Amino acid sequence: MTEHPLSSEPAASSCGCGATVKFDGATPAYRRILMAVIAINSLAFVAIAGGAAVQGSASLGANALDFLADAATYGISLAVIGRSVAVRSTAALVKGASLAALALFILGYAIWRATTGAAPEGFVITGLGALGFVANALAALLLVRHREGDANVRSVWLCTRNDLIQSLVVAATGVAVWLTASRWPDLIAGAILGVVFLQSGWSIIRQSREELKAAA
Repeated sequence: MTEHPLSSEPAASSCGCGATVKFDGATPAYRRILMAVIAINSLAFVAIAGGAAVQGSASLGANALDFLADAATYGISLAVIGRSVAVRSTAALVKGASLAALALFILGYAIWRATTGAAPEGFVITGLGALGFVANALAALLLVRHREGDANVRSVWLCTRNDLIQSLVVAATGVAVWLTASRWPDLIAGAILGVVFLQSGWSIIRQSREELKAAA
């Protein structure tokens, strides 16, 4: 069956069989959006990574690493747009596996920080968490119309959605650290974020495997 050009929105198939043609991102508008989102994530990573290094914060570390991972994975998404289903799904599979690996690293870092180090400054965590939220909200506004699509497109939205949740958790964590003068809220938040990333990674992996199976 010959593929028809895809619009910027998921479109129903005209074959009458009830199937849905999933948006694959192959439009100039979506490419421009991805490039803008890559720039946003790169700048946010630089700002938040500096704070995480100075404070030794598990939640900020998770936030910074996720911004870096997102910039890289969005670059992969941009590179494979317009390629075959197998190539796009394989790229999404790699991104899902990378997200799961990042989640395990964050969990390990939170456990390590639980045994060493003093409590970070709560106001720094909250301030950088708020900065991350603004960056993620801007990215989400750009991407929200494209939250449904193939595994490659959907993985971009899931990463952005995770980032919004993450930034709110980080900002709230800073308040909790300030009120309690303890590092435990920060460590608990880092562990929770690791679990969220692990679930999203598995979701991307599962959809990628289904699309690869269908393509074969």
